[in-house]
Amino acid sequence: MGVIIDTIILGFGHSYIIRDQGVIMIDGGDPKKAKAFVKGMESIALKPEDIKLMIMTHGHFDHIGSAAEIKEISGAKIAMHQQEKDWLEKGLKPLSPGVNFWGSTLLFVMKAFMVPFMRIPPTQVDVILGDEDFSLAEYGIPGKVIYTPGHSSGSVSILLETGDAFVGDLAMNALPMRFSPGLPVFAEDWKKVRESWNLLLKQGAKTIYPAHGKPFSADIIRKALS
Repeated sequence: MGVIIDTIILGFGHSYIIRDQGVIMIDGGDPKKAKAFVKGMESIALKPEDIKLMIMTHGHFDHIGSAAEIKEISGAKIAMHQQEKDWLEKGLKPLSPGVNFWGSTLLFVMKAFMVPFMRIPPTQVDVILGDEDFSLAEYGIPGKVIYTPGHSSGSVSILLETGDAFVGDLAMNALPMRFSPGLPVFAEDWKKVRESWNLLLKQGAKTIYPAHGKPFSADIIRKALS
């Protein structure tokens, strides 16, 4: 069949449905987006229970907010890095610092007006990811999960054999974060951001799928790092 990539909007960002011999989902969106998930699946002619694995690229609220509800609806397992699995299992709401003035300003707004008023429903992480690569062959997807810290300590990316790379917030391409595609405006460790990008590019990333904004060429990141 070949790899098919669909996008489902679950609030502030994008969640991705990847299908080949199997079906997986990347990220769980904002809180209270279960109905949007069901409608999104209907729009691509799939059933929620077709999804066998949900991979959280990291543990921030706009990526894990509806994971518990989607897991209950679909029966899918949840995979998440060991560094941040407690964020979902305990419903925590940490954020990464801004790396520039604009990032710091947005962080202040989120902490003051958004995060205090939301609740992350907790749920168990079924597949605990480590620092080593995790093959998706068991789930019928030609690719792997790669540990790519920097934006947060437990960030991961999904790299397909096609060169499609789903990077969470290791890159951004949407307002209010960025006017154009590029590196994140929030990060715990900028050195690790660069190291993670060099790893992804070395392993063949060609098209970048950020959690916020449309896909873009990896050449843009390559230029930003030079």
